[in-house]
Amino acid sequence: MPESVSQAIARVGGAVEVLRNAQSRPTIFPVTPEFTNWRSEQLSWRNSVALLDQSHHMTDLFISGPDALKLLSDTGVNSFANFEVDKAKQFIAVNHEGYLIGDAILFHLGEDSFDLVGWFMVLDWVQYIGETGDYDVTFERDANSLMREPGVPPKLYRYELQGPHALALMEKLTRAPVPPTKFFHMATFTIDGLQVRSLRHGMAGQPGFELFGPWEEGDRVRSAIVAAGEEFGLTLVGAKAYSSANLESAWVPSPLPAIFTGEGSEAYLEWLPANRAGSLAGSFVSDDIEDYYLTPYDLGYGRSVAFDHDFIGRAALEEHAAGPLRTKVTLVWNPEDVAAAQRSLYEPGTPAKYIEFPKARYGVYQVDRVLADGRDVGISHDVGYITGEQVFVSLASVDAEHAEPGTDVEVIWGEDPNSTKPAVEPHRQVRIRATVYPAPYSSFARENYRKN
Repeated sequence: MPESVSQAIARVGGAVEVLRNAQSRPTIFPVTPEFTNWRSEQLSWRNSVALLDQSHHMTDLFISGPDALKLLSDTGVNSFANFEVDKAKQFIAVNHEGYLIGDAILFHLGEDSFDLVGWFMVLDWVQYIGETGDYDVTFERDANSLMREPGVPPKLYRYELQGPHALALMEKLTRAPVPPTKFFHMATFTIDGLQVRSLRHGMAGQPGFELFGPWEEGDRVRSAIVAAGEEFGLTLVGAKAYSSANLESAWVPSPLPAIFTGEGSEAYLEWLPANRAGSLAGSFVSDDIEDYYLTPYDLGYGRSVAFDHDFIGRAALEEHAAGPLRTKVTLVWNPEDVAAAQRSLYEPGTPAKYIEFPKARYGVYQVDRVLADGRDVGISHDVGYITGEQVFVSLASVDAEHAEPGTDVEVIWGEDPNSTKPAVEPHRQVRIRATVYPAPYSSFARENYRKN
């Protein structure tokens, strides 16, 4: 039997210790890092059309059975009224105390048939509730390619087309006008004689399509896309550029899940394998794991919360909604301070924590302190570089009084003391000046993300 999270916590003495010194390798997307270079690849979803391969880095949890929708409604803060076949939504779950477990994309594939796609945190929670509760459901789990048994391919291919030329390319591929499809609705197309399902959505405000189907048909569909895309400047996007795309849409991909304390947590941590606990990085340090918990409102998910049904954590979440709320913002890091941190690698003494480009996160859960006038006013999450804006940014949750665009803050970069994670080298903390901007940072993305 593999070690459980509960056993790992007992062995080292606490949840924070397990996460902060996790010996798992740094998270990577198991696809080609760069086809050309990540800068040009980042620009492609703004200027032409980008092809991104999502087949390998996400986990699919297929949920079916008479009680599948009931399970999702019981665990999701979203409204499920009028959630029909061929619709999708950003599924969000909280624990019994109203703190965020995580989010994923939920596809309604057919009658009593769903696919929950994303990071493992929220998928694990839904599967646990379904298996231990009174639900007539079945699960089929297709782990990402890093966690799947070697030599076993994914169940589905999943390709993403994004950019101003995506619509024209789709019409060439399908040899027909693309019917109007609302944001997060699905349609079925024929590409090279194969039936392909598509989710309509956008990235950085640009129009886009997520195409998926049986794995064995993936090479043929991809070849058709590449051949048809030449005249539109189709760019293949590798793992480096793709990992940074969320900075433009302002999605925080992996907040720390509130699973380590609260009602039912003891049994859940006994069920959960230790290799799915994750790793914690950043300058924010507390021995109390609950200090790392977030509410959906901290990440801008308030628009998705619907108190039109009973769900786990509803009463507690209503209390959070009435209290002081943090605001999700973009922090634009001062270029001189970023350069100074990089320059420290060439100077005598202990350098600053290495800043990777384009994505600088060095743990599954990145939690850095945000200060104003010397006091903590929030936390910084994902961090990296946006070529199209020529800015180094992080996504952050800050107190409302410091969320006004133009507000000056500081981010503490690096750990003290240094953890023993493989991605952490000996370094010293530095202060990076930053300025508050809206999230998403790009005005085009803010105004158009859900319109295309």
